[in-house]
Amino acid sequence: MPVSCPNLARTLGSLIAGLLSAALLSFIVGGPRLTSAQETKQSHEVAKTKSNAKLIARGKYIVEGIAGCGDCHTPRDRNGNPDRTKWLAGAPVFFEPAKPVPGWAITAPRLAGLPPGSDAQIIRLLTTSIARSGRPPRPPMPRFHMTRADAESVLAYLKSL
Repeated sequence: MPVSCPNLARTLGSLIAGLLSAALLSFIVGGPRLTSAQETKQSHEVAKTKSNAKLIARGKYIVEGIAGCGDCHTPRDRNGNPDRTKWLAGAPVFFEPAKPVPGWAITAPRLAGLPPGSDAQIIRLLTTSIARSGRPPRPPMPRFHMTRADAESVLAYLKSL
């Protein structure tokens, strides 16, 4: 004798619908999963970005605060103030020595974006005060003796502009 269970179909349908809903909810809440290699790569990139941001911030502090690079390497506006819209774009040196100085530079080169010279040459200039020419920079450029870390920070900042 066959067993009749009118509520079995309804119960089974409700059970299947509930399981599908739970699976869908689990996927939505859990979201896609990254593999271990992807997680490692992402965390490395985040760390590198944070490290680079710190490097650039340190370089900005040195360039804008301590070294005062913008004083000579940024054009002046009508009032004689550095024109921030042309920050470190290179400029005529706006002052002269009281007495003639041999080799006095009349222009300061562009530093923003790609400073003049290779990375190694810029680092060498900032750490040893030896220019690409193999000699000290022409006056009025100060003779810097930065640490390598500070020079790398300055270079990172200049390249970020």
